[in-house]
Amino acid sequence: MAPADPLAELIQAANRPPEDARAMPPSVYTSPDFLEREIDTVFSKEWICVGRASSLPETGDYMAFDLAGQPVVVLRDRDGRIRAFSNVCLHRMSTIVEGCGNKRVLVCPYHAWTYGLDGELRGAPFMGETTRFCKENYRLPSIRCEEWLGWIYVTLDDKRPGVASEFAELERMIAHYEVEKYVECFRETHVWDTNWKVLAENFMESYHLPVCHAATVGGHSKLEEMECPPGHRTFNYHWITKEASLAIGNAHPHNTRLTGHWRRTTALLTLYPSHLITLTPGYFWYLSLHPKGTGQVEMVFGGGLSPDFMADPKAEEYVTTLKGLLDEVNLEDRGCTEKVYRGLNAAAARPGHLSYLERPIYDFIQYLADRTAGFDRSASIAAE
Repeated sequence: MAPADPLAELIQAANRPPEDARAMPPSVYTSPDFLEREIDTVFSKEWICVGRASSLPETGDYMAFDLAGQPVVVLRDRDGRIRAFSNVCLHRMSTIVEGCGNKRVLVCPYHAWTYGLDGELRGAPFMGETTRFCKENYRLPSIRCEEWLGWIYVTLDDKRPGVASEFAELERMIAHYEVEKYVECFRETHVWDTNWKVLAENFMESYHLPVCHAATVGGHSKLEEMECPPGHRTFNYHWITKEASLAIGNAHPHNTRLTGHWRRTTALLTLYPSHLITLTPGYFWYLSLHPKGTGQVEMVFGGGLSPDFMADPKAEEYVTTLKGLLDEVNLEDRGCTEKVYRGLNAAAARPGHLSYLERPIYDFIQYLADRTAGFDRSASIAAE
């Protein structure tokens, strides 16, 4: 049997009409070569979310992460701006900081070369007798970093259009929620044993809710209430309008900006490639995915409340309830998505037809084919 060709199989899947859509072939998830192509053509090029700006409130607050294999640090500088730099010392190339926290300066743990919050080298011990060394010639390379609706995005592509222009259409669609005013109350990082696309696709569809989440939110999820319109160039989405199981899922009584059905409508948003947001009138939660191999994904997970609920005397109780529920939901999702990845590695694995409730996955297939294999999806987008 000839080895699978992920690019050819992906283009074949992308060429199907939506009414005959099928899941992506196993090779697209399991091939190390395809993952390397994703890193080069997707994660090295696109805007990637790293969290909320409110998670870095003070001068010197920082968070470190890897973007497409490149160590990056995002911080708030002394002028109050959020900036991103290479997290690699310019001496012997050690990474400088790990995790998150607060630093007055960035000190390399190997030889104590010290950088300011503007990236400039401030100190280099025992370099005075190195005659050609000039401290002023050393500065951590900047990484493009922008804020949009309270989110922090970074990209390694100096030519990428600004993040606000990339998501301008989505911003108009969700403007009435005023998500930029929502307050992040928790943020964690997890690693799951599945492919990043399996987890992304799991978020894009609510078809699995009654089964995978039968013990939590599944009983409150009526599939006939889901609206799954065609996606757009940089994102896909679907809506659920319902009476929420949690009080914070609907608009707060003091919320006067949302009217009609919008007081009960939840938006489920996928900002390509890997920023996933559930936005309700009272709370939000999100994932930002970073592949760590074909079978592992690092997931930034966070969430919080709208300003109306944050001002409520029961805000602390609401946060505790939300976090507890989402922890259970994540446990259920982890079980489902890890089972999918195990199945994808089976010799008998074959992609089946997608439900109309999985329409966002069809759009994601076309996006991925466009980025990795040169598939032209402009005609498909224009037709719908």
